Formats: sequence, C-alpha cells, structure tokens
Amino acid sequence: MSGHHDHSHAHATDDHKRLLAALCVTVLILIAEAVGAVFSGSLALLADAGHMFTDASGLVIALIAASLALRPRTPERTWGYKRAEILAAGLQAGLLLVVGGFVLVEAIRRLIEPPEVGSSAMLWFGVIGLVGNAVALAVLAGGRKASLNLRAAFLEVLNDALGSAAVIIAAIVIALTGWTRADALVSLLIGALIVPRTLRLLKETADVLLAATPKGLDLRSVRDHILALPHVLDVHDLHATLIGTGTPVITGHVTLRDECLKDGHSQEILAQLQQCVAEHFDLPVEHSTFQLETAAHRDQEQLHH
Repeated sequence: MSGHHDHSHAHATDDHKRLLAALCVTVLILIAEAVGAVFSGSLALLADAGHMFTDASGLVIALIAASLALRPRTPERTWGYKRAEILAAGLQAGLLLVVGGFVLVEAIRRLIEPPEVGSSAMLWFGVIGLVGNAVALAVLAGGRKASLNLRAAFLEVLNDALGSAAVIIAAIVIALTGWTRADALVSLLIGALIVPRTLRLLKETADVLLAATPKGLDLRSVRDHILALPHVLDVHDLHATLIGTGTPVITGHVTLRDECLKDGHSQEILAQLQQCVAEHFDLPVEHSTFQLETAAHRDQEQLHH
C-alpha cells in the first residue's frame, strides 16, 4: 500500500513539473502572438493568441488540480482530491468552447469584409508559435496517457501547433497572392479545431461526473464472469464508476449458496471476485467492494436491479 501511494505521489509530482514547464512556454507564445496580431492585423494570429490564453488558463487550472492530487486522503474526503483533475478538464473545455465560438463568428465577419493583413509579421510570429508549441508538446507527451489532466493539456497544445502551422500557410498565401481572406479561412480552421475536441472533452468529463461506466469496462462481461464463478447464484446492484484517472471502482451484491456463508467458503469466493475484476478485463479494477448475501437476503431488498 505504501509503495502504491509513493508511486501515485511521484506520478502527481511529475505531472506538476510537466504542466508548469508547458505553462511557461505557453505564456511566452501568448505574448509573442498577441504582439504579432497587433502588428499584422491578423485574425488568425489573434485567434491563436486567444486560444493560447485559454490554454494558459487551462494549464493554471490543471496545475491547481495536480497540486490538490498530492494532498492526502482524510475521513471527510476518502478519495482525497482525485476528482479535481476532472473538474479542471471540464473548466478547460468550457473556456475553449467560448474562444472557439468567438473565433468562428469573427472569421465569418472578416470573410465578408476582409481587412488589410501584414503577411510578413504574421509569418514570423506564426513560426515562433509553432516552435514554442513543439517544445510544449515534447514536455507533455510523456505523461498524456496516464492522466486525463495531461491529456487535456496535450490536446490543447497539439491543436495550437496545428493552428500555428495554418497561420504560416495563410501568411505565405497572402504574401504570394494578396488574397487576405486566407486569414479568415485559417481562423475558421482554428475554430473548427477547437470546438469538436472541446465537445468530446466535455462529454468525457460529464461521463465521469455522472458516474458512467468507464471506457474499457463492459459491465455485461463483468456480470457474466462473476456468474460463471462456482457457488454464485446471482449478481445485482452492479455499478462501475471512475473516481479519477486510473481509479475505476466496482461495487455489487453477489448472491451465494447459503452453505458458503456458513462454512467460511465465502472468503475464498470474495478473493476470486476481486481477482476477476482486477485481471480479466481491459481496464483492471483494483478498488472493488462486493456484498455477499444469501438468496433470502436478496429477496428482502427493496432496491434491486
């Protein structure tokens, strides 16, 4: 148990360092692109700067969540602050949705009435943004699979990098052809990059907060595995939720033959149940709680599904 706690603490500390480094890079890119937008008059640069501002805000939120994750569990908060990263990811998604909506509306307006755009400044500041995003991606890449928090941050920076690349392409088009609507088209692209992934992230965080069954865990298969164990008569009130990244939980009522609860065999069955959910599925579940009961007790329960 102590080893697991030390591993979790080290993981959270590593997340904190990655997020802090990414935040520093993001703030520098934000300042550069904001200055570039002023000098060039480019909506694409302004949109990317706004996106970077949202990312910086999101990374601050993620840092707060990573810090809270280091706090120990208490009798009042038995899971500690594991849900903090889920709330942080939801806030990040909300901020991104606002920015994406603004960019789309302003891009459409500029398609109708295109302003003058300085392609040279737009190009150089786009290159600065792309290089900075590449650095941030390298920092976040190592931890994105282990944490929803880092995954959200990684996706934001990845889309920033694509946005910066689009800004560079638009700047080249404007410089070669003088077609300033390329700036608005790139802005539409950035908005299109922001909104769909934001909706996906909102769905993922909502699933966790609404206690949906975690991805990678088929409760029908879990039920079938449990029913296949010797002496098990029935399974009901079976629930699976995700407390935070890497912390799926299963609870359920398992009806056994009467003699199993009298002769002490139930403890062996309990060990089999815990081993079953921990080893037999794509998403291993280390935290499982099973109520072992007789058929008579099951029939007395008022809530039964």
